[in-house]
Amino acid sequence: MREPTIPAALDAAAERFAHHEAVVDGDVRLTFPDLRRHVRRCARFFQDRGIRPGDRVAVCSPNTWHWVVAALGALYAGATLVPVSTRFTTPEITDVLTRAKVSALVVTGRFLGVDRVAALGGALPPTVLRVPVEGVEEELAGVTEWKALAAYDDEFTSPARPDDVSDILFTSGTTGRSKGAMSSHRQVLGVAAAWADCGRVRADDRYLVINPFFHSFGYKAGIVVGLLTGAAILPQRTFDVAETLRLIDAERVTVLPGAPTIYQVLLEAPERAGHELSSLRLAVTGAASVPVTLVERMRAELGFATVLTAYGLTEAVVATMCRPEDPPELVARTAGRATAGFEVKLGERDEVLLRGPNVMLGYLDDPKATGEAIDADGWLRTGDVGELDARGNLRITDRLKDMFTCGGFNVYPAEIEQALARLDGVAESAVVGVPDHRLGEVGKAHVVLRRGHELSTEDIIAYCKENLANYKVPRYVEFRDGLPRNPSGKVLKRVLREESDG
Repeated sequence: MREPTIPAALDAAAERFAHHEAVVDGDVRLTFPDLRRHVRRCARFFQDRGIRPGDRVAVCSPNTWHWVVAALGALYAGATLVPVSTRFTTPEITDVLTRAKVSALVVTGRFLGVDRVAALGGALPPTVLRVPVEGVEEELAGVTEWKALAAYDDEFTSPARPDDVSDILFTSGTTGRSKGAMSSHRQVLGVAAAWADCGRVRADDRYLVINPFFHSFGYKAGIVVGLLTGAAILPQRTFDVAETLRLIDAERVTVLPGAPTIYQVLLEAPERAGHELSSLRLAVTGAASVPVTLVERMRAELGFATVLTAYGLTEAVVATMCRPEDPPELVARTAGRATAGFEVKLGERDEVLLRGPNVMLGYLDDPKATGEAIDADGWLRTGDVGELDARGNLRITDRLKDMFTCGGFNVYPAEIEQALARLDGVAESAVVGVPDHRLGEVGKAHVVLRRGHELSTEDIIAYCKENLANYKVPRYVEFRDGLPRNPSGKVLKRVLREESDG
């Protein structure tokens, strides 16, 4: 019996699902044996470049078949995968590469108008493998082009072990400094298996992955779920409603998870009537409140037989999930019951606490933050406030942390506030999330200027665009003489949110 590692799961899939498509990306159609051959060649490349078990390999590229091969190739080589957001600015990427002590980087060529290799410059690690995305790239010294992988043989035995650190996913924190959550191979497989079981994913499913691979939703609940079930993975680089509808129709997509905004856009798309969507079977959503009417419309108008909501975070991936037999009201108003071996309880101030085999191993090089997040009994503090009904269904009611969710991405105001603090003329700021029809929530910055300085809304937003990923950039700015505070001096963000809602 194979050990529970991600490479072993790929090996098993290549045997169990030998004639099934594993990855479909435009003209590229890889069966599971094809995928394994590509992955092993990539692993051989990393080995040839001196990457050893435990070294860190970062991947910063959009959702294409290359990401799947590169990530699995790093894991197959025994390295630790460090997914990096393609939405990060150059300073944000540099910070992750430096703190993770990355030995190799798989990076997109030009994507969305940005040349990452040129932008990173001296921050590049010793080994750089470039993924072709937009057109032909000029060859650069010290950069290996993707096509070079074809020269490597695919004879490779993975040294990965179940309790090795498989990946480090960086997530922002309320201190404003990102933290690297570490997981093992065993844990990744555990949460992926639980997700697949709740959704009843099977080998004849065709899974359109719009969620970014650099996010646990796209990587662990996407790629790894495909390996375990034999479902075909269809990556989409960025969400484009016309392309999504075309893919559903042409590829007979059955599984389509995503943030609620994706389904809202699909429902409102005028071109929807021209596409056949009857293949759709399973939708899994969360990351924002879900109206009951949305669940009902997803079933009635988009044809989903099953709509599920779930709750998780980078430090635990997926902790609760609804089940296919749950009624629309329960799906919309709760995030379901514990899964993946988790226990759920409410702590002080009704904070949601999680314990189980798949709680992260800890934060990279940050024992203090790890100790604050996980207590001596193994309970993970989520920072979310919730309610549990008699059956154990969890409802998230508030956040102890200031985090809000924009288009499915977690945004931590402290990170934006720290960035604004470096803008000359800003005395202080407070950022809160405000409702947005399309994205769920967007940021609103309340800014107090230093005496004698003048800044405009455009100045604030332009500065944020230069220093923060686009989903973190506030959409609204309000200049104030001061911020509301309690007697101890803490900013009352509740008041700011109430004022914004009013």
